[in-house]
Amino acid sequence: MPNQTEFPFANARRISKSEVIAAEKAITEQFGINFTQRKTLIKNEIENYQSISIQLHPKIISWAKAEAEKKGVEYQVIINEVLLNAIAV
Repeated sequence: MPNQTEFPFANARRISKSEVIAAEKAITEQFGINFTQRKTLIKNEIENYQSISIQLHPKIISWAKAEAEKKGVEYQVIINEVLLNAIAV
């Protein structure tokens, strides 16, 4: 067999949903890691959200991710709520 330096992506196939579920189940059984779907907030159609890049202290990110895990939302939602509450007059 010849030594390949690159993976033949053109010949690769996508894994099926049942394969994903089987892999997630195996990981959960073996390592106790649960794969849960994140809930996303329904954004008000009137509100416009702008995509930005910002550098935050790692403690802020850790806290936001922990809070998000408790509420079942994405951590960006937590940061957004805190900032909106901070500017509320």
